[in-house]
Amino acid sequence: MRARLASAKRVVVKIGSSSLTGGPDFSINPRNIDRIVDAVHARIARGSDVIIVSSGSIAAGLAPLGLSARPADLATKQAAASVGQVHLAQEWGRSFARYDTTVGQVLLTASDTGQRDRARNAQRTLNRLQQLGVVPIVNENDTVATTEMRFGDNDRLAALVAHLISADALVLLSDVDGLYDRNPADPGARFIP
Repeated sequence: MRARLASAKRVVVKIGSSSLTGGPDFSINPRNIDRIVDAVHARIARGSDVIIVSSGSIAAGLAPLGLSARPADLATKQAAASVGQVHLAQEWGRSFARYDTTVGQVLLTASDTGQRDRARNAQRTLNRLQQLGVVPIVNENDTVATTEMRFGDNDRLAALVAHLISADALVLLSDVDGLYDRNPADPGARFIP
């Protein structure tokens, strides 16, 4: 498995919110993003195409809005995502700029991957960004997604993006309460102490 991962040409990496934010106000932690970008840049330098699926937009919007906790209502979550997405994209751009690398933001909803023409357009955009040497930063378009349309989490979004672009590898850096021998949602999954 390690050899297959090491030789993967097209890689989708999903980054969980807690890997990007820090402190009691959930603000974006530039040092964390820099460390991730350092690793992604090293992988790109070895010849891989990398797409990042970034969580954190709602969390990143809390501090600028003066909110001390994650909102419960959909409208406030969407407002926080709107503000947070700007801050998050700026940080990804700032960090990749250290390597003279441009990023492009791609916001998707479940209906974008469920309709053939929209999925094809998303696929073309992701492919073209990579051809242009741009690192795509993908997130769910929380500002327009409704509870009926939502991916549910960015792990699922990352899997759909990996399928969409025929990725060789999908790496999930997620917030999981412990380590399991397979998908924790699988009823037969065993916790590894």
